[in-house]
Amino acid sequence: MKTLLITGANRGVGLALTKVYLKAGWQVLATCRVPSQADELQSLTLRYRSLTIFALDVTDYTQVNQLASQLNGQVVDVLLNNAAIYGPKGYKFGECDETAWRAVFETNVIAPIKLAEAFITHIEASELKTIAAISSRVGSQTENTKGGGYLYRSSKAALNSSIKSLSNDLLPQGIKTVSLHPGWVKTTMGGPNALIDAQESAEGLKQVIDNLQDAQSGGFYSYQGEEIAW
Repeated sequence: MKTLLITGANRGVGLALTKVYLKAGWQVLATCRVPSQADELQSLTLRYRSLTIFALDVTDYTQVNQLASQLNGQVVDVLLNNAAIYGPKGYKFGECDETAWRAVFETNVIAPIKLAEAFITHIEASELKTIAAISSRVGSQTENTKGGGYLYRSSKAALNSSIKSLSNDLLPQGIKTVSLHPGWVKTTMGGPNALIDAQESAEGLKQVIDNLQDAQSGGFYSYQGEEIAW
């Protein structure tokens, strides 16, 4: 049985991904900050014995390392960094909140790399050896034609760069990495006017991860498998 370790599994795309992988017969190690408040995620344990839920704040690196130690000997085929924050909305040039900006970078950029460091031996021991990160198309510098969005946009661009660096460092060990755009999804972050639901996004993301080739490692792809320009 293949194993997925996913962060931010309690809602939105993270919850949908958890459901898709469980339905496909995977063991899922799902994390979120407060499992006792994750009612829908908890309800899945009644149907799937292959689901285990762990409390994890991805920016608490002591807790991250403790979880890695707790799961010592557990193979992780896919580490899926999904947890992210947008930060305050509506910030324009001249209005950027540096404290909020640091918080966005902590969660969206630093945490995924620290998770990769903590779980590298678990991933090395697996069959698929894959690290995936949920990014966003707004992190594409090529497609940035509107400006604004400084906090979230810059964090996703930095995440993409970090995933590329991971590929350079880890592909020689057989570990593939990828940044993924989930689409504009009807979630709390995406809003009600978004184009697709979380189920469609999750199914597409899983297909991209399932079919990821060495030559694609370090790349940036949409949930439909389209390569996105940096």
